[in-house]
Amino acid sequence: MIRVVIVDDDSFICASLKTILQSDPDIAVAAECTSGEEAIRLYGSLRPDVLLMDIRMGGISGLDAGERILATHHDAKLLFLTTFADDEYIVKALRMGAKGYLIKQNAEAVAPAIKAVMSGQSVFGSEVSSKLPLFIDSHGKPDLSRFGVSAREMDVIEQVAAGLNNREIADALFLSEGTVRNYISAVLEKVGLRDRTQLAVLYYRQGR
Repeated sequence: MIRVVIVDDDSFICASLKTILQSDPDIAVAAECTSGEEAIRLYGSLRPDVLLMDIRMGGISGLDAGERILATHHDAKLLFLTTFADDEYIVKALRMGAKGYLIKQNAEAVAPAIKAVMSGQSVFGSEVSSKLPLFIDSHGKPDLSRFGVSAREMDVIEQVAAGLNNREIADALFLSEGTVRNYISAVLEKVGLRDRTQLAVLYYRQGR
């Protein structure tokens, strides 16, 4: 059973999310609260598997609360659920190590996202994923050599981070699709990630 704490300054949204999540037999809502201050306190006392949190709230924002929680609990799994896809918010969430960033209009994706986060994946809604290449372009090339990533593998990672599919990467780098698939599989194993989205997020987070 995945234990979740819901944080949103709108009590109606809290109640709605609780109803949605509790309809899933694999998820239990451990608590609800309406402020960042309460989120910090509840996380410390309950240690939920996933903290589902809004961003804009009175007092401490969800992002600031998340930073404080991660400073003490480095393994905390934070999933932001907000109506705002502001670049500034997304960048801060990525940098702090949030496991996901979803837009509230896509309520049916929340339960699957929680399960994905619990399994070790990073989850970003389409509104966020589509912006990752823009964020990457504004930062320097990261150094992933400590993972044993080769220069050619970095070429492939850059194309993945830019949003290209295997066929497009093959065309851009003059490789076969099979070779591209092999490179991506090898890279994911080296860096300990599960999927392409996580790889793009890692590329962005490591960039300077």
